[in-house]
Amino acid sequence: MSPIIIIDIVLIAILLGIGINELYIRIMAKKSATTIDQETFRDGMRKAQIIDVREKDEFDAGHILGARNIPYSVLKNSIGSIRKDQPVYIYDQKRAIAVRAANKLRKAGYTNLYLLKGGYQGWEGKVKKKN
Repeated sequence: MSPIIIIDIVLIAILLGIGINELYIRIMAKKSATTIDQETFRDGMRKAQIIDVREKDEFDAGHILGARNIPYSVLKNSIGSIRKDQPVYIYDQKRAIAVRAANKLRKAGYTNLYLLKGGYQGWEGKVKKKN
């Protein structure tokens, strides 16, 4: 086999892997939570628990005003601090980790779960940054 064919096969495998991962995230998101746009997120913020699942350094660099930080890496140990009787609004930088967090919460018995479409990266509302 020529090196070009081998490179083509490797590139196709990588692209296929990326596509499968994206499909898996979309399916898991649909199964675990409702994805909402910024306007809906903003409208429901006062009645919901806003959870930022990014790591602390990312949270400190900037987060949605009113959010609390429960990094995905410690979510399993902190699930008890999230109330089941209120909606839970979850976000991360884009959306992939938030989907995993929603799935984990769903398995723990949470039902009122919402994901911010576009994540923090696409957020145009009020933010708080550490000085």
